[in-house]
Amino acid sequence: MTAPTRESGGVSPGAKWAIGGAIAGGSVAGLLGAGSSALAVYFARRVITPARQRVADKEVLAVIRDGQQQQVILAANDDTTVDGVYGFFFDGGKGHARIGRIVSYSPAERTVLREVEAVYSGDLATARWGWWSGATYPDPAAVGIPAEDVQIPVERGEAPAWLVRANGTARTWAIMVHGRGATRQEALRAVGPALELGLTSLLVSYRNDGLAPSADDGRYGLGSTEWQDIEAGIGYALANGAEEVVLFGWSMGGAICLQTADLSRYRHLIRAMVLDAPVIDWVTVLAHHAQLNRIPSLVGRYGQLMLGHPLGRRLTGLSAPVDLKVMDWVSRAVELRTPTLIIHSVDDEYVPYGPSALLAERNPEMVTFETFNHARHTKEWNVDPERWERLVKAWLRQQLAPRLNPGSSLNPGSGLNPESGPGPESSDSRPGADAPARSTQPGA
Repeated sequence: MTAPTRESGGVSPGAKWAIGGAIAGGSVAGLLGAGSSALAVYFARRVITPARQRVADKEVLAVIRDGQQQQVILAANDDTTVDGVYGFFFDGGKGHARIGRIVSYSPAERTVLREVEAVYSGDLATARWGWWSGATYPDPAAVGIPAEDVQIPVERGEAPAWLVRANGTARTWAIMVHGRGATRQEALRAVGPALELGLTSLLVSYRNDGLAPSADDGRYGLGSTEWQDIEAGIGYALANGAEEVVLFGWSMGGAICLQTADLSRYRHLIRAMVLDAPVIDWVTVLAHHAQLNRIPSLVGRYGQLMLGHPLGRRLTGLSAPVDLKVMDWVSRAVELRTPTLIIHSVDDEYVPYGPSALLAERNPEMVTFETFNHARHTKEWNVDPERWERLVKAWLRQQLAPRLNPGSSLNPGSGLNPESGPGPESSDSRPGADAPARSTQPGA
């Protein structure tokens, strides 16, 4: 879907008058009809409103115990029939189990038998419904990694984070940013590789994720506001010994990282980004979800206009419009000046991988793109953790390798050994690294 043409005010003149008439006049019969308008409002609000509770849509049919070992029979669906290791939450999220490999699958009976690797909380034997997740561990202790609970000062209070220290003094920290509707548990999968690279990790929370303080409007900014909490995390890292950071982001967390690298006053200290199934272009994602939910494309576009126009606040509840255009990194590809690794499954059902591929195609100097197969959204690690970790470590070793002095006859990055570890780093030499941060005011 093509993004609407915008003027300096945010949308085209025709669209502006259409929205103004629809909202102020209370009638959209000439535009979409009352039913379509209500559907557009519902669609827009659903995108930006945090869910109070995850939908328990995975059915537990039976739990089989053999001594200390357990297996679970689940109703077969697109999630439960993909091999790998996953988290399963039940009892309203109070229960958490780690589900392993597929033992058997019966398409005729529509059931799948899987190993239960661990039950961290709750009684799986009494569970009847739950939800599937890429978050396989509840906390760092479950991974066997010591961590500290720290608080990061943010706009409306303090946001809890897990701090996992590397051995020795780490000059480079990894700031890990979970996705929409997830928590910092999602990032635990990356802590091991970060530690192997000598990185201290900070697994942050941010506004509206249920842990950090909520935004004043209680709405997601889709990255346009959340990046400020990540900037606060970078500030915390710098105040505690870091000299530069690597950003890790999953799904909407990827969009947040991109905004941070674009707008933060610390952007020149962001050495690299590792993005897993990131939202590169919200217009494409929203169009995809409109299609999945059988919402007419015109209704979906109208919902997008509501998000981006000041008058739409009366219907969406946003305190400020969300500019989808400024978060379109396919169109802004050449502006991305932070080395970025993107990992994205071609079978991602939630965030299509196309924009990730286009960004890499349009900016091959800065973007390395690696595809996975079969993995559902943000579950690339779950399907093949060895490959995921190998890719991340090899790529980051090159990014974190000592930089050559200016005037060296060798090209930066030439002759790097993927198995070599990071060494002392020099100051950032990226184009524009010392430029002032771009203003977030309209028209800047």
